Amino acid sequence: MMYFITRNLKIFFRDKSAVFFSLLAVFIIIALYVLFLGDMVAGSVPDVQNPRFLMDSWIMAGLLAVISITTTMGAFEIMVNDKSRNISKDFYSAPLKRSAIGGGYIISAFIIGIIMSLVALVLIELYIISGGGSILPLGSLLQTLALIILSVVSSSSMVFFLVSFFKSQNAFSTAATIIGTLIGFLTGIYIPISALPESVRLVIKIFPVSHSAVLFRQIFMRVPISLSFEGAPEQTVLSFKESIGVVFNFGETIVTPLASIIYLVFTAVLFFSLAVLNISRKSRS
Repeated sequence: MMYFITRNLKIFFRDKSAVFFSLLAVFIIIALYVLFLGDMVAGSVPDVQNPRFLMDSWIMAGLLAVISITTTMGAFEIMVNDKSRNISKDFYSAPLKRSAIGGGYIISAFIIGIIMSLVALVLIELYIISGGGSILPLGSLLQTLALIILSVVSSSSMVFFLVSFFKSQNAFSTAATIIGTLIGFLTGIYIPISALPESVRLVIKIFPVSHSAVLFRQIFMRVPISLSFEGAPEQTVLSFKESIGVVFNFGETIVTPLASIIYLVFTAVLFFSLAVLNISRKSRS
């Protein structure tokens, strides 16, 4: 299996276009924020201190959640290419277990997601510092690293399930384009969640990657919120957090960090199981 994982990693990182397009949604979000949305978003909270640090942390935390799904989507393109070119038949005729082949795809996608997320984390920290912010404290940094692992596991399971239906490169490319286009909206990055209709808010709140974004925001925005809202009433701070998706609520019930973590673990197990069932069904037919 290790040889197969290494082979997938080499294919992905050797193909510069694959790396680029797996990060295309991220580049689009950064470009929109830097060129158009940055001043507007920061200006939407004019009565607080350090608004740029506050909102830079908000958008960059959301980017980490986006990266976990776009990079794993790019990694699973190898699996689709192997199917469309009938290369997978060579693997199945070799003395390799099907579980080893499937595991090779999954683990390589997970490793790619972790590597790209770590690279993004470094760039994000540099961007926040360049805008007058501060680096994450050590405790928050360790929490971020643990959350990156959980986020990539959950996202790779979702993508694995989606990719299990594809046999052609065209179908995969179409799905990747749609996801790349919608991911900014589905994670509440382009527009604060309070500005959206209630039906759209509900979709965002049940989308697993949005819970990753919420958890990242709670870590990244801990310091800037304490600075910007120093001395402000607790209800004011809570209303602000709800309006931009730092916390989710269903009615009067606030979704706790533990609940979001459990939800991510649940969706990871669910989609992975569904993907395995789908692949097993197809292999028997």
